[in-house]
Amino acid sequence: MRFEKWHALGNDYVIVEARELDFELSPERIRLLCAPHTGVFADGVLLLSDPDQPAHVAGLRIFNPDGSEAAMSGNGAREAILYLRRSGWTDADTFSLATAAGTIRATILSSTTCTVDMGRARLRSEDFPSGGGDGRGELTAAGRRWRFQHVNVGNPQCAIAVADQRELDALDLPAIGPAIEHHELFPNRTNVSWFAPDPALPGRIHARIFERGVGETSASGTGATGAAVAHVLRGGGSPVTVCLDGGELEVEVGEDLQIDLSGWAVPVFSGRLAPEFVDELRRAG
Repeated sequence: MRFEKWHALGNDYVIVEARELDFELSPERIRLLCAPHTGVFADGVLLLSDPDQPAHVAGLRIFNPDGSEAAMSGNGAREAILYLRRSGWTDADTFSLATAAGTIRATILSSTTCTVDMGRARLRSEDFPSGGGDGRGELTAAGRRWRFQHVNVGNPQCAIAVADQRELDALDLPAIGPAIEHHELFPNRTNVSWFAPDPALPGRIHARIFERGVGETSASGTGATGAAVAHVLRGGGSPVTVCLDGGELEVEVGEDLQIDLSGWAVPVFSGRLAPEFVDELRRAG
């Protein structure tokens, strides 16, 4: 079983082509693949398959390390896009992929960068069923009241503005994040981002991300997008440069909440799983 490991701003995925598999990627098998020490160790798995429609270069499924499936990942999508180009699935500069969140369109900018048309963000969704049309809400978690902005960008985002960089840096995300991720307001759980404006650069924000099914992460494309949309809705300009622990992403937010996400992704290594480990995956069922 051949695979490649890629990362985008430290957010790493194992990329597998479906044609390499003779079994389904069950949640337990995904957990084994992503496990530290005994597996490949990754933030998730990207599964690429032959397209069902000629308009698409490939189908993309995205899995979290806990085995759950994510409809979208901005970093994962860029890794898959650049992998497809590098691996010869297409030589086009612009092409489309099918995902659980719908069709996404990619534009290659260089061998390591691309822009992803993420579609339109939504402020009202089934992921925050009690929310109003503006997506704003309040909740109590970890002993504190939080005002948040719900944004759906193929997956649910709970974006929380804080006063400044000092407050952002002081947040204990492992202590705070789980209570918000699993809050009763979000029946499907939610991703959470905290962000603060850069006082020196109006088009720049700093953000920290707690991903659903992952925990605190150095970067998240959809998390950055949720924070950027919330920033724009609070009066900020677009495009927004989002500074994360792993690096920077640029998010362009249209007046209709159309989203273009630009950034880089690179390969780390490629390899084949040992026959003994493949047998373990088969037995896992």
